[in-house]
Amino acid sequence: MFDSAFFESAKRRRVLVVGDIMLDKFYRAKVNKFASDAPVPVAKIISREASPGGAANVARCLAELGTPPILAGFVGEDHNCESLMELLYKHHINSQGLIFSDHPTTTKIRVIANDHQVFRLDFDDDEPYQENLFDRLRNFIHKSLNKSLDAIVLADYEKGVCTERFCHTIISDAHNRGVPVIVLPYGSNWIKYQHADLIVANVAKINRVLLSPIDPSDDDACAAAANYVRRKFDINACAATRSGFGLTLAHNDTRHFSTQKQLLVDPAGAADAAIAAFALAVSSGSSLQRAAKLSNIVAGIAVSKPGSYAPSFNDILNLQIAS
Repeated sequence: MFDSAFFESAKRRRVLVVGDIMLDKFYRAKVNKFASDAPVPVAKIISREASPGGAANVARCLAELGTPPILAGFVGEDHNCESLMELLYKHHINSQGLIFSDHPTTTKIRVIANDHQVFRLDFDDDEPYQENLFDRLRNFIHKSLNKSLDAIVLADYEKGVCTERFCHTIISDAHNRGVPVIVLPYGSNWIKYQHADLIVANVAKINRVLLSPIDPSDDDACAAAANYVRRKFDINACAATRSGFGLTLAHNDTRHFSTQKQLLVDPAGAADAAIAAFALAVSSGSSLQRAAKLSNIVAGIAVSKPGSYAPSFNDILNLQIAS
């Protein structure tokens, strides 16, 4: 279905990922005693690792699939940004679109003790970004569009980049140059994604914009919800990802795609992997139906691996050979 020639052609695609850039850090520990100075458990760190997070993880997923992307968004001038830049270089991600701000680089530190996450430390800033930073970001995107892009991914994690004004401007500028915009949404203000070409969201996110929540196992309800999103927010197509129940795509018609049975190990990062697959396929000229098939495969692989796993094109080729 997706052969080596398909992924070889993907290397020539130019995809811009813009949105909330983060760094994820993981500290794995053992807990077997309490502190002597306070009634709290002592976590002895046994390993640590870091990975790109948020929009940077979408970019990592694209790179692993064979399409080294351009990443754009805001970071801080701090040691977490230095760690992130090293990771972006390692994964062959173009970081020229990073704009330095006086905010800290958004960072999430997770402490995992005895195979359970015990708490998370967040480093971010709730204050809005200054308008001059948005001017610089829009200017970079404008120059990228002038150099020709095959797709833009708007990756929203509600950390301040994807404001209504910013999203409307980027979608309009992209369409003026015939470039499709694919959205990974967050929150309940989806009017900011109006006129996007495709929105990819799991049922939990879609439920935030519905009057009555739906169950991911209900085909009819998922079809109705995806079409409601299309109509209400004037979006060309909506892909509702449904975990083990597959994916529902609402476009000119509505289709359901069943997922390949995979052992559910960890759902972290599945949404990032799913939208990266859509972006790769759409930027390569594939139909939305074909893109949905690829996204289903990629998401299935992602949830079958521990941590925020980014499936590679070799994972997909091997899975197809095995099946």
